[in-house]
Amino acid sequence: MEKENVIVVNNLYKSFKDNDILTGIGFTLQRGENLGVVGKSGIGKSVLIKCIVRLIEPDYGEVNVLGTNVLECNEIELNEIRKKVGYLFQGGALYDSMSVRENLLFPIRRTQFVDNKKDAEELIEGSLRSVGLLDAIGKMPSELSGGMKKRIALARTLILKPEIILYDEPTTGLDAVTSGEISELILKVREEYNTAAIIITHDMKCAKIATDSIKIMKEGRFIVDGTYNELSQSEEKEIRDYFI
Repeated sequence: MEKENVIVVNNLYKSFKDNDILTGIGFTLQRGENLGVVGKSGIGKSVLIKCIVRLIEPDYGEVNVLGTNVLECNEIELNEIRKKVGYLFQGGALYDSMSVRENLLFPIRRTQFVDNKKDAEELIEGSLRSVGLLDAIGKMPSELSGGMKKRIALARTLILKPEIILYDEPTTGLDAVTSGEISELILKVREEYNTAAIIITHDMKCAKIATDSIKIMKEGRFIVDGTYNELSQSEEKEIRDYFI
């Protein structure tokens, strides 16, 4: 049975002044797939996933998410798509002045995902259980370790039960053990929530654990794709160097 494409990107371009970032990039993401994207720093990996949900406006191209061309959406239509696409920012982007509970309640209130306090509390507690941090519900972000902040940020992403999650460097700044735990958690989230994901990462251990396939980005395009094992055995030094 052929899998459904949940993201289709065609001929996508983005420049900032004279700096060409995306130069005709294209790919598909299938339902249930975890796709890793790697490449050198500053090459446009984060720009790509921000263009997918129009946090950055592309210059040209097509971005189809869950059957909708998001570049043709008005603000109301775009917000409906964004409810179905979770976005995990590099630093977690928790609100420092809000408790963990309040951080998770914020997207519920903003989207009116549920309309009563009991259902909201059940969603919050369920999301925190998914990441193993229910006991942190009353803590402030300043009381959390880096790994805990990543987990809470992921719990907040899960609160609206997204079909797709965009992970931007989910293990950056974490020690090797915690990085491995976050990578395993990405797999657990897919199993529990049946998500598809794009995982931007420099961490090849994360890529090995959490992805089904990997695309390597260079000069605004993908130059090669394959599984971790396939790419790690490449005879091309430029590709093999990522896996050393």
